[in-house]
Amino acid sequence: AAVKVNDATQLEIIIEAIFRKALTESHYCETYADLVFSLKSVFPQFPSQGGGKPMTFKSSVLNVCQNEFEELVMAADTPTNESMEDVDPEEVEFQRRKRKDRMRANMKFIGHLFLRQLLSAKVIGAIICELVLCAEQSADYVPEEHAIECACELLMNIGYTLEQLPTGFQALQLVCNRLFDLKARKTPEGKPAYSKRMVFMIQDLLETRAADWVSKTFKSSAKTKEEIRMEQQRDLEAKSRGIQSPVAEHVVAGQRPMYISPSNAACAA
Repeated sequence: AAVKVNDATQLEIIIEAIFRKALTESHYCETYADLVFSLKSVFPQFPSQGGGKPMTFKSSVLNVCQNEFEELVMAADTPTNESMEDVDPEEVEFQRRKRKDRMRANMKFIGHLFLRQLLSAKVIGAIICELVLCAEQSADYVPEEHAIECACELLMNIGYTLEQLPTGFQALQLVCNRLFDLKARKTPEGKPAYSKRMVFMIQDLLETRAADWVSKTFKSSAKTKEEIRMEQQRDLEAKSRGIQSPVAEHVVAGQRPMYISPSNAACAA
């Protein structure tokens, strides 16, 4: 049966329900983003309770997205029960990982919503700048690794499209400069501020952007050591001649789905 929506409150309840499903079933994030995209033309706008601008489906998505993001950032940064002696350390670690996984799923879903023109480049810019602490007064602070990881994964999912928009390009330039600086940061003891895994993740993002967001993906079939060695050799030879690798599929990181009209892309800025 068709769902009848009578006011803006009911509309937000529906969107919140979709958000919850997307975050608990992150492997279906793209499907849930398609669902939100299809509902945009179904539900009308509603007058706001305060007499201001009408509440539209897109503004409801923005409200829910903002609330979820703020809650997850606060939860990931705030330890819960770690100081209690009777708490199992393994349970504490499990809950911490659960919060961080939910935050990563949120970034993935936000990225798919942006690619479907349901979130603007301005909103995305605010999110990534907050994750890596781009504000001038935060320049001396080092963001947590989970925040850097979320920013990198989000940009790997939307980078190409974000860079095509003026607002997105400005935010991307700011964030990438910040990440380049953070990659080399040291602790007061002289040790790297981030793990090798995080440094490689940042480097991969910066290199993918430098390559116009074209990344290589390899088939996951099992290979012998000799086959791997030969593929690496062919890859190096191709690179030396300035051509694409013959053993990898080249994809553009962060393109819009084919069914999103390019003529409407400007409205996402």
